[in-house]
Amino acid sequence: MKKEALSKVRDLLYPIMEQYGFELVDVEYVKERRDTFLRVFIDKEGGVLIDDCQRVSEALSERLDEEDFIQEQYFLEVSSPGLDRPLKTPRDFQKNQGKEVEVKLYEPLNNSKLYIGVLQGLQDETLLLTDAEGNDYAFPMKSVAVVKRVVKF
Repeated sequence: MKKEALSKVRDLLYPIMEQYGFELVDVEYVKERRDTFLRVFIDKEGGVLIDDCQRVSEALSERLDEEDFIQEQYFLEVSSPGLDRPLKTPRDFQKNQGKEVEVKLYEPLNNSKLYIGVLQGLQDETLLLTDAEGNDYAFPMKSVAVVKRVVKF
């Protein structure tokens, strides 16, 4: 699906998110084997319940049927992004400031592509991190492949 169509899906979602008090985390359109999926990831304070996903799925499905701009067959999935989801937006970084994260780089820095530490913030497209030894790092976001929360059970 082109960026234009994903943008239309987001436009349909914003009023739904506002109506139910949810945050739109991400939208993706992917082909997996023979099937195509339109996946919507939502969040809210206190976490997302199955009923929340169903409510958004039904509302979005109705709007998608009305607009009818996706020509091929697809499966609509609405879910929580999960605890270990990648941090992508400035809001994600703000919400997770002070929490332990795992940073994977595209290219090694000091012989390592993986850094774990406390997220200090995101400033001017630079990720600030302090590791367990108290070392401070500043990674340009263009060198960061993925940032995820460290989840310990």
